[in-house]
Amino acid sequence: MLSRKLLLLSFLLISFSYAQQVISLYPGAAPGSEKWDWKEGFIPMNSNGLEIAYNVVNPTLTVFKPEAGKANGTAVVICPGGGFMLLSMNTEGTDVAKALVKKGITCFVLKYRLAHVTGNDPFAEMMKAIQTGDPEKKMQAAIPLSIADGKAAIAYVRSHASEYGVDPKKIGITGFSAGGTVTASSAFGYDAANRPDFVAPVYAFMPPELIGKVAADAPPMFLVVASDDQLNLQTHSITLYTKWNESKKPVELHAYTKGGHGFGMRTQKIPTDSWIDRFTDWMGMMGFLGNK
Repeated sequence: MLSRKLLLLSFLLISFSYAQQVISLYPGAAPGSEKWDWKEGFIPMNSNGLEIAYNVVNPTLTVFKPEAGKANGTAVVICPGGGFMLLSMNTEGTDVAKALVKKGITCFVLKYRLAHVTGNDPFAEMMKAIQTGDPEKKMQAAIPLSIADGKAAIAYVRSHASEYGVDPKKIGITGFSAGGTVTASSAFGYDAANRPDFVAPVYAFMPPELIGKVAADAPPMFLVVASDDQLNLQTHSITLYTKWNESKKPVELHAYTKGGHGFGMRTQKIPTDSWIDRFTDWMGMMGFLGNK
């Protein structure tokens, strides 16, 4: 019994050592949604094994720091997905951060603004929207705000780089599904403050109307998708890959045979389980895992 208690205590101490700080992304009300007055919701674990945040009004960053002496100066903003109606905070957020900090990467999990959910089951509401065949219609108003939050997150990390021991030239962003929209969109229309140094959209939703011109200084891109994605987002990743490749910009695409949509950090005992290792392999090759 004592050994079990000690094991539980050790687990809790390890968990608490990861998440160290929650930061408000904006000093006041988020620009463009000042009149939003609904309350943010959180579901600790739904029937699909997801920790869900919804009705996000005030965006935040949760900081995950490597162990003392392990940081390599690289930072990654992590954008969970959820159809712009919810955020899968564990499988596409905190679990990703916990894996990356082991590589010496300082992580910032972003809760970005979402479409308003009126009930208490945002997952069911999201699935209903998807089944209409035009999911972006319900979410359209939130998408520009979500993208703005992603760019603001990069700018925040860069402006506070010294505070977190981060190299301002090694700040990347990754995201999943809708979070992949936020991620990929950061590679267009950026300025010096919010330009990402690398981007990694994972099974991203990125329709043609959101894809701009690849700039001369476009960041390198790493893409992941499954060929059996139920939302048929394979072509979105292929389009991004093609645009980067034709523009002679560094790009890598992993299109797995199986995995479906939303695999994130789930264990399915198939090759998608190790996508994050391929990501860190790529980061190392690109020079983002070395010491400052």
